[in-house]
Amino acid sequence: MRHGPPLRNATHSWTSSCRPEVFPRCCIHFEDWAGVDAVRLLARYRDKVCCYNDDIQGTAGAGLVGIFSALRVTGAKLKDQRVLFLGAGSAGTGIAGMIVEGMMLEGLSATEAQARISMFDINGLLESSRKDILDFQKPYAHKGTPTKDFVTAIEAIKPTAIIGVSTSAKAFDQRVVSTMAKLNERPIIFALSNPTDHAECTAEEAYKWSQGRALFAAGVPFPPLTYQGKVFVPGQGNNLYVFPAVALAVYATQAKRVPDELFIAAARGVAELVTPAELESGLLYPPQSSILDTEIKAAVRVAETIFERKLAGVAKPGDMAAFIASHVYNAEYQKAV
Repeated sequence: MRHGPPLRNATHSWTSSCRPEVFPRCCIHFEDWAGVDAVRLLARYRDKVCCYNDDIQGTAGAGLVGIFSALRVTGAKLKDQRVLFLGAGSAGTGIAGMIVEGMMLEGLSATEAQARISMFDINGLLESSRKDILDFQKPYAHKGTPTKDFVTAIEAIKPTAIIGVSTSAKAFDQRVVSTMAKLNERPIIFALSNPTDHAECTAEEAYKWSQGRALFAAGVPFPPLTYQGKVFVPGQGNNLYVFPAVALAVYATQAKRVPDELFIAAARGVAELVTPAELESGLLYPPQSSILDTEIKAAVRVAETIFERKLAGVAKPGDMAAFIASHVYNAEYQKAV
């Protein structure tokens, strides 16, 4: 499939050749499209064919892993969080939408959940008086006082978490982190932009400016560090924790659709694999050295959700773990004679 913005007739040829009746077991994974196109096309086809967008849903799922792990530390529920995003493009709104879906699974209405999500972009806080809000940003443009100062927005909204998807290096400066630490005993601070020179802050800055209390994750790897005698191991919110698990479960179950709930199930499955000792060290994601085992176990959670939602194209197995394991590629070959 062609990457990049679609050509004039690309959408027509895609939908014509990938109709469910033509390729009934096909799952279309698309990414690296322009943000507006990605949002528009995902919304257009997600309920018609088996497809997903890793830049939107995979990124969102990876962010949700970190949030679920952080909430294991704080003991709070997702539906009680207030989240402020720095960056309001497809990645930010994708994560926001996934959080909304997760909050709805905990009992909130869509409107109640969206009210707990706010966004801030290059022109300031997204609020209802602005005239430059795109359609997919409108659910998060609430009534409020206009401001172009991120700290002022934090003080007004009092978020429990800030998530950076802005590619604005050092945007989470000492004022930002210190303000979050004043408002929260364990502030959730995710600097998810990459590469490293675009990260909103470093792990060292997040821990130092929060007196070691930040629950931190980044979009890039940061090495372990020592602060006030304690060794911290920063986690990396990478899509690789989520989309392979979803793809494996979809492949094994011959799922008809890929709703956001599958990514939420994968995120919960991955977060549950972080040990108490790892959480104590600040790590919010399982070690990447055990990524295959992590994916397989998370895929079991996803497959269970597929069967619960009656989206599977095969009969439900008696042993879900064995069923998923039987679909994992085994790279062992016979020796040539």
